[in-house]
Amino acid sequence: MADKKQLNDLLKWSIENSTKGEDNTTDTQVPLRTPNADAIKALLGGPSDADLMVAAMTNITSPDPEITRESKLTAFDNLEQLIESLDNANLLAKLGLWTPLVELLGHDEAEFRLMAAWVVGTAVQNNPPCQERLVALGGIEKLVAMALGRRVGMEKRAGDGDIVTEDGNAGEVETKDVRKKAVYALSSACRNYQPAMDVLSSELVKQAGKPEGEKVESTDMDAVDTVINELREKVASA
Repeated sequence: MADKKQLNDLLKWSIENSTKGEDNTTDTQVPLRTPNADAIKALLGGPSDADLMVAAMTNITSPDPEITRESKLTAFDNLEQLIESLDNANLLAKLGLWTPLVELLGHDEAEFRLMAAWVVGTAVQNNPPCQERLVALGGIEKLVAMALGRRVGMEKRAGDGDIVTEDGNAGEVETKDVRKKAVYALSSACRNYQPAMDVLSSELVKQAGKPEGEKVESTDMDAVDTVINELREKVASA
């Protein structure tokens, strides 16, 4: 249901444009102002962006065989477009969507893993709250593994209730396109957010055998670019 401000906006628009239509004192045509889209959506009872985000994730993760692969990929694309808005990106945590999103980095299908990395990269760009959630959920470690060419499996609960992450199929390497999106997500995640940069640096030492060096400052774009470009070169030469 529309709130008071939205109704007032629509009323104001209606009065303004009714007045313009009745003014016959001049031949000059005054362009009509378009009403606020959110106000119209609320008045007509349309779904909010939050509703659309939840619906997209529900579609993507649904086991229903009648929901096609193409439909799920379309839902992924819609979700990515929705979270281009900073406000919507911050809704991911409030709506409980971060956990399933990070889990999708280990999906069986490469295109789903690519889309998950893409959504992550869009969400964390210049967004400390989202960068914090990605770090807290172990997403940096997964993205590093993906960028380096190792398949990451889906998470499941162990017998004691702890969540563990399985490796992908033995001997299977990550696809080049997925690796590129993982690097993109890491680039977005570690810029201007030191905790993410610290985890990235640590994981490169552990997973890639990179020698420990001086601490990389997340605010030093040249230094960050050096780290990210090294990953891009690894992908390009794979």
